[in-house]
Amino acid sequence: MTKPLPRKIAVMGAGSWGTTFAKVMADAVAEQGISVQIWARRDDAAHEINERHTNSRYLRDTKLPQNISASSDRQVVLCGADLVVLAIPSQSLRAELDGFKDLIEPDAVVLSLMKGLERGTDLRMSQVIAEVAELPENRIAVLSGPNLAMEIAREQPTASVVACTDEQTANWIAQLCSAPYFRPYTNDDVLGVELGGIVKNIIALAVGMCDGMGMGDNTKSTVITRGLAETTRLVLALGGRLDTLAGLSGLGDLVATCSSSLSRNNTAGRLLGQGLFLDEVNDRMSQTAEGIKSARAVFDLSRTHDVDMPITEAVVMVLEGMLSVENMAERLLARELKSEGELQ
Repeated sequence: MTKPLPRKIAVMGAGSWGTTFAKVMADAVAEQGISVQIWARRDDAAHEINERHTNSRYLRDTKLPQNISASSDRQVVLCGADLVVLAIPSQSLRAELDGFKDLIEPDAVVLSLMKGLERGTDLRMSQVIAEVAELPENRIAVLSGPNLAMEIAREQPTASVVACTDEQTANWIAQLCSAPYFRPYTNDDVLGVELGGIVKNIIALAVGMCDGMGMGDNTKSTVITRGLAETTRLVLALGGRLDTLAGLSGLGDLVATCSSSLSRNNTAGRLLGQGLFLDEVNDRMSQTAEGIKSARAVFDLSRTHDVDMPITEAVVMVLEGMLSVENMAERLLARELKSEGELQ
C-alpha cells in the first residue's frame, strides 16, 4: 500500500544544507499543497525566512519558495509533521534530539542529512536517532551524495541517495524530494551510505591540506583514490556493500567534497595546509567541518575492526598535534609496498 502524502514536512536546522534541502522539498511538493517549515535556532533567522524568503547568512540572496516558513519554536515546527528532516551538527544531535523527541508525531518518519560519527560511541547518526528517539529502522532514513548546498540552492542539477531498510519508506521520501534539479535514487544499504558520507569528509581534509601546501593534481588524485580504498575497507568490514561505494554516496560524494572550494572540509584542510592552527581554522569557519569532529571516531572504529586506514590516521595525527602537515605525505609514502588490489 502506498504511503499517503505528508500533511507537513519539518526541517530541524536552518544552516546552509538544512535550508537548501527545505527548498528542494518545497519545490518538489509545491503542487501538492504541502507546507515545509524550518526550525531556526535564532528568532532573526526565522523572521528573515518568513518575511523576505531568504536565509542570507548561509544562502546569500537565494529566494526560498512561498510554501516554506520558519519558527524558533520546536513544538510549532514539529506539530503535524509526518516527515521530520534533521540537519543538526552531528556532535550536537544526541542532546538536541533528546530535547524534542517527545514532540515528534507518533508515526512520523525521520530523515537524517547529517554526515558524522558520534565521538565517544562511534555511532552513525541513524543509530543515534534510533537510540535516543526509540524509533524502528523502517522509520529512519538517511540522505547522502554530492550535496554542495550552494550549488543545489542555485538549482544546478545533482543527484543523491535516500537510504532506508524499508523500500517503501525510501521511495516515499524520494518522491517528496524529486525536484526538477534534484534526482534522488534509493538504496537499502544504510550503513554503506552513511559511512561513505562520513569518511569522505576526512579524505577531503587531507586533499585540502595537500592543496594548501601547493601540491598538484597528481597528489590530490592519489589521496582521493586511496581514500576511497580505505573507505571501502571499512564499509565492507562493517557489513556494507561494495556497489554502494561505487555510487553517488561513495565515489560521487567523495569527488565533490574533495574537489570543490565550496566544501567546508576541503576549505578547513586547505587552511591547515597553509599553516594555520586548528583553533584558527575553527575561528575562520562559519559552519561546521564535520571531518574535524568525526576523524577520531572513525579512526577508533577502524582500529576496533582491525581496518587499515592510513590517510584517516594521518589526518587524526595532524588534528591532534602529533604530526605536522608537512610530514604527512612523507609518512604515507613510506608505508610498506603492496598490491593495489589488496582491500585488507
